Amino acid sequence: MILNQLTVFFMIIYLLESLTIIVQSSLIVAVLSREWVQVKRLSPVDMILISLGICRFCLQCSSVLYNFCSYFNSDNEFWYIGLIWEFTNTLTFWLTSLLAVVYCVKVSSFTYAIFLWLRWRILRLIPQLLLGSLMISSVTIIVSVIRHYIKSQFISLIQLPENNTENETLQTFMGKYYIHQHLAILFIPFLLFLTSTILLIASLSQHLRQIRQCNNSHSNSSTKVHATALRFLAFFLIFFTSYFLSIIISTKYILRHKSSWFWAWETIIYATVSIHLTSLMLSSTTLKKGLKVSCNGPKLPEASGTTRP
Repeated sequence: MILNQLTVFFMIIYLLESLTIIVQSSLIVAVLSREWVQVKRLSPVDMILISLGICRFCLQCSSVLYNFCSYFNSDNEFWYIGLIWEFTNTLTFWLTSLLAVVYCVKVSSFTYAIFLWLRWRILRLIPQLLLGSLMISSVTIIVSVIRHYIKSQFISLIQLPENNTENETLQTFMGKYYIHQHLAILFIPFLLFLTSTILLIASLSQHLRQIRQCNNSHSNSSTKVHATALRFLAFFLIFFTSYFLSIIISTKYILRHKSSWFWAWETIIYATVSIHLTSLMLSSTTLKKGLKVSCNGPKLPEASGTTRP
C-alpha cells in the first residue's frame, strides 16, 4: 500500500496526539490512585476525574486500533473495536457532564432551594451517579449490537439482484438512523454540561461584579481568583463544545479511512481532547500537587539541629 506524504504527515500528528492523551490519562489515574491509597478517600471531583482518566485511556487506545486496523485491512470490518470506542466515548460525555454539574452545585453562589437541595444530594451520591453513567452508556452497546446485526442482514439483502429501489431506501434509512441515534446519545449529556457550565459562569460573573464594588486588598485577590476561574470555564466550554461538534460533523459526513482528510479531521478531534485533558489536570488541586511531587520528588525531612539560612 502506497501512502502519500499528506496522509503520512497527519498519521504522525494523530499518533503523537494519541500518545499524549494516553500519557495524560495515565498520569491522572496514577496520581489520584496514589492519593486514594494514601488518604483512603477521594473528593467527589477526584472520583469523577479518575473515572474520566480511565475512560479516556480506553477511548484513545480503541481509536488508534480501529483507525489503523481499518486503514491497513479495509476488507475486514472491526466493528467490535468500534463498539468499544462508542461505549467509552458516550461514557466520557456523561462523566464530563457530571463533572460540570458537580462544579456548578459546589461553586455557584445561587441560593435557590433547588440548588441547595442539589448541593446536599449530588455530592453524597457521586458513586451512584458514576454507576448510573456506566449503565446508561452500556445501553449504547445493546443498541449498537442490534444495529450491527440489522446492517449485516441488510448487506446480505443488497447482494440480491432484485428490489434495487427498496435496497436504496433501506440504505438511506440506515444511514439516517445511525446519525440520529448518535446525536440523541451524545446530545443529552452535552446539554447537561452546557447548562451547568453556563449557570456557573453566570454565578461567578455576578459574584465578581459584587466583589469589584468593594475596594480593599481582599477584594483584589478575590477578583483575581474569580477572573482566573472564569477564564478556565470559558476555555473548558470552548474545547469540549469543539469536541462535541467535531464528533457530530464526522458522524454526519463520514470520511473514508483512505482519505487524507480523514486523518486531518482525526488530528483536529484529538487535539481538542488533549487540550481538554490539560485543562482538567490544571483544574484539580490534588492533581497539580501530585504532579509537582512526582516531578520534584518528595521533600526529605530536615536533620535535627540544622537551621535554614
